[in-house]
Amino acid sequence: MIEQAIEKSAILIEALPYIQRFRGETVVVKFGGSIINDEQAYENILRDVAFMECVGLRPVVIHGGGKAITARLAEKNIKTEFLDGHRITDQATVEVVNQVLNHEVNPHLVELVESMNCKAKGIHGNTILEVEKKLETDVESGEEKDWGFVGEVVSVNVDSIIAALDEEIIPIVTPLGQDKEGQLYNINADVAAGAIARELKARKLVFLSDVPGIMMDPANPESIISSLNKKQVEQLIEDGVIAGGMLPKVGGALKALDAGIRKTHFIDGGMPHSLLLEIFTDKGVGTEIIADE
Repeated sequence: MIEQAIEKSAILIEALPYIQRFRGETVVVKFGGSIINDEQAYENILRDVAFMECVGLRPVVIHGGGKAITARLAEKNIKTEFLDGHRITDQATVEVVNQVLNHEVNPHLVELVESMNCKAKGIHGNTILEVEKKLETDVESGEEKDWGFVGEVVSVNVDSIIAALDEEIIPIVTPLGQDKEGQLYNINADVAAGAIARELKARKLVFLSDVPGIMMDPANPESIISSLNKKQVEQLIEDGVIAGGMLPKVGGALKALDAGIRKTHFIDGGMPHSLLLEIFTDKGVGTEIIADE
């Protein structure tokens, strides 16, 4: 019993310098994917977020709902298609996305945080994110890619987020936006998190997903890369090692680094308390991306 108590105190002592270093700093945490379907996993994440707020950090949560949205679309016989990691979104799809994210997932997450004796506030992304239609030209074919109502963030109004943080309330934000005409757009949650982190000048941007980090071989979790700089990441993208659904995550991370965020992290949201392990321990978990030296 005494040995266990000593072990616990050693963990707290290891965490102390990190708590002191990050006190008062903003940390943006994004999670989604299959984690949204695993209540125990996202409860663990939100408990970590609550701990962060209680020891003086200013956490901001951006959540997706990809698998839940896909399931709801299937119920309505609406086809799901992806292009370069982004969901192709017509009007019927964006209405489902709005319902699932803003009116089901988000209120549930707020309620869960508040059950942990922390204050939380749901913020609909479309009230703070101005977007324009995402369009790109395929390099090989020269044809224009069209995702429908998928938006690229052009501006972020973080006043409501800062107001919540100043009142020691954890903001929980959905990845939706609207254009100047009021049309609702779906936004990749990783892209939204990067844009919000940049505007907030966050100390850290953390992506939690159902993979342990960036891997040389996506089929082999043992091939995880613990630390990369921007040039190394760009080379991995060129080599095709980073592809598919990882591209929006990594793209958001690189833009965040360009905007002055010191580090971005990719960690396994299914690992219990991986967020605390990454931020408050010497070894950490997952992959960190740092600016070029």
